Amino acid sequence: MSETEAKVVLIVDDAPANIQLISGVINGKYKVKAATNGAKALLIAQKQPAPDFILLDILMPEMDGYEVCRQLKADPATSDIPVAFITGNASEEQQRSLEMGAVACLGKPVDSDRLLTLIESTLV
Repeated sequence: MSETEAKVVLIVDDAPANIQLISGVINGKYKVKAATNGAKALLIAQKQPAPDFILLDILMPEMDGYEVCRQLKADPATSDIPVAFITGNASEEQQRSLEMGAVACLGKPVDSDRLLTLIESTLV
């Protein structure tokens, strides 16, 4: 797949180290965009080319991942972008994540193989 054909994955996490870690896993297969807070994530999601997939941390200051997801799903321009949550409490957050419209809720540290499988199967 050439760079121009690569799907865009937006990684949203308030910890730059987490962004670097996930980016290292998917870079080369997908074009990576990143945001360290919810407000930046919403701005990036509304710009063209829009992300094809969003990985969203739940626990962030100012605007948590749930609020970001709620706003994404409420906006017709971004409502169809698949969202997967990443969190330290995946077992506790799983049900709410799915109710919010997420395709999955992954625990931290993120399992590389599971992450790649999730993105690939969602973007088919």
